[in-house]
Amino acid sequence: MEKTFTVIESVGIHARPATMIVQTVSNFQADINLEYNGKTVNLKSIMGVMSLGIPRDAVIKISAKGSDASDALASLEQVLTSEGIAK
Repeated sequence: MEKTFTVIESVGIHARPATMIVQTVSNFQADINLEYNGKTVNLKSIMGVMSLGIPRDAVIKISAKGSDASDALASLEQVLTSEGIAK
């Protein structure tokens, strides 16, 4: 499963939103990856997410595989939209 989002946070995905995202997906068993600009990182790794330097208006793709992948994506989408990180 995968879903695409556009970053709307004014300074992109910096420390605070990255921490929120990692904390959200850490409770799930699924393998969850974030792809941006041709690079893919494990979404459960704060350093991996930060290393991408994702700016505002970037298009990111999140993919999840595993028994709770759909729940993980639903939780993540809820956090991204409610916190004004991405749409």
